[in-house]
Amino acid sequence: MTIIIAGAGIGGLATALSLHDAGFTDVSIHEAVTELRPLGVGINLLPHAVRELTELGLGEQLAALGVATSSLSYYNRHGQQIWSEPRGRDAGYHWPQYSVHRGELQMMLRDAVLERLPAGSLRLGETVDDVRQDADGRDGSEGVGASVRITTNAGATRRERADLVIGADGIHSAIRQQRYPDQGAPIWNGLILWRGTALAAPYLDGRSMIMAGDAYQKFVAYPLSLPGDDGLARINFIAEYRSDEPDPGVSSWNRAADPAAVAARFADWKFDWLDVPAIIDASEQILEYPMVDRDPVDRWTFGAQSLLGDAAHPMYPIGSNGASQAIIDARTLAFELANAATPVAGLAAYEDIRRPRTAALTRSNRSMGPERVMQLAYERAPEGFTDIEAVVPFAERERIALEYKAAGGFIPAELNERASLSVSGSMLGR
Repeated sequence: MTIIIAGAGIGGLATALSLHDAGFTDVSIHEAVTELRPLGVGINLLPHAVRELTELGLGEQLAALGVATSSLSYYNRHGQQIWSEPRGRDAGYHWPQYSVHRGELQMMLRDAVLERLPAGSLRLGETVDDVRQDADGRDGSEGVGASVRITTNAGATRRERADLVIGADGIHSAIRQQRYPDQGAPIWNGLILWRGTALAAPYLDGRSMIMAGDAYQKFVAYPLSLPGDDGLARINFIAEYRSDEPDPGVSSWNRAADPAAVAARFADWKFDWLDVPAIIDASEQILEYPMVDRDPVDRWTFGAQSLLGDAAHPMYPIGSNGASQAIIDARTLAFELANAATPVAGLAAYEDIRRPRTAALTRSNRSMGPERVMQLAYERAPEGFTDIEAVVPFAERERIALEYKAAGGFIPAELNERASLSVSGSMLGR
């Protein structure tokens, strides 16, 4: 079976590795950029995604790449704790939660692809679009394949055929756009995000992820490294505020912002345990972009083609689930293809499992997901509180946290006991 993957981001590379692990060897990954570089800042990989990468044999590399998160805590804009819970192994999972640099994770996956897949499988400087179903027109039936147009960075074009085409080409997916030409631009929710990293003294236990604020202004931080000899750790942060501007501009990771201007918006956020403006001031570069997503669609799969990751379900960066869900997409896709009677049946099974779950997660993120506890505390006690139990009772806070774990598929006992998505030896060699 020949498989073309559009996009060499985290989702596309994880898909290639998952397919190879499941016995599919004729896989090509086409990426528009001519060089993959470790761009971006920090992301979190939740235990359900760490499990999948570990079962792909990447556990040791991942452990060397990031910091195992010990806890996640929510605070108001006065630095008062609203909710805190253990994470990763500290929460009883069999796998850690990691804070990692997005670009370094992508390079780790790229290196694994170059090592494991046949030479030439990763093809840079090539854009994939214009997917065409095979001429027999038996959309969705056995044996149907598709062809794609591939355009090189030099402007040359050619068509290639494959049994399956997977669109992992991100929030601006050309493959999704072909099926949904009227979808418009990504939908902005009015929030502007500033992302950066800074060398700073560790806070709390040195492995904690924190969120402070509410729906109007928020600060997120987590360490990407443990302290060095100088006592400083690399801290990743996200600062956000609700804008009055009518147009967010291009949804890009590459628009620079002035650290001093960002720090000024958080000038009063100096807590006993964390100096927010000092971390922002210490950053070397801050990237600005609007918080955007797209509406869930009622179909990903059309005959021999389907969508994956941000091309399928772009969601707000709430709850640390974007990259994690793309990795789970990849593993589910490979598993279902390996166990299906036909390739098209495998795509259908993959979509039946993944599309409803990610649609629910996208909608949950629009209502702030687990961060609702911060907004409730703000609405009920905007000037702070002396007893959080009187403001947002424990049972309500616990329910919000559990609901999001259920939507995201990472309730500890369920994840620990779930059968593996690794393909059995009897299915290899397809």
